[in-house]
Amino acid sequence: MSAAHPPANPVLPRGLLIALGTTVLVTVLSVAAFRLAGVSVREPDAPAVATRLLRFEDRPDGSVAVIDAGSGSTLDQLRGEQGFVRGALRALTRERRMREIGAQPPFELAARADGRLTLTDPATGARIDLESFGPTNAGVFARLLTITDKH
Repeated sequence: MSAAHPPANPVLPRGLLIALGTTVLVTVLSVAAFRLAGVSVREPDAPAVATRLLRFEDRPDGSVAVIDAGSGSTLDQLRGEQGFVRGALRALTRERRMREIGAQPPFELAARADGRLTLTDPATGARIDLESFGPTNAGVFARLLTITDKH
């Protein structure tokens, strides 16, 4: 008595393979076309519930001064590694260097009604959705919205 075994090399129907290949090709080409055309597929921003214009300055002691652009007062000095803050700022300042824009124009930090937090460079249009990097990293920036201006 021998048990029935499935074929050793199951073969997919040729039509199914062509359909799957066509689907993958159309998807890749569609994504490429949207990217090249510059079409944004982002969800529109929720209204801002809190915003602050900020400038960031490197200090000789290695800290980063956070300055309220409206009043000119220093809100905070970020000391230590602060890797996420430095990385976010490095990404935005690289865009400024490419366009030969100095450090003077402020960045806009915005808390949105849907809980998102964005850091935008109005001078270049570049932005970073901070909540994408987790609550701890976003919290470093969120705290900057609540610091009372000491000026």
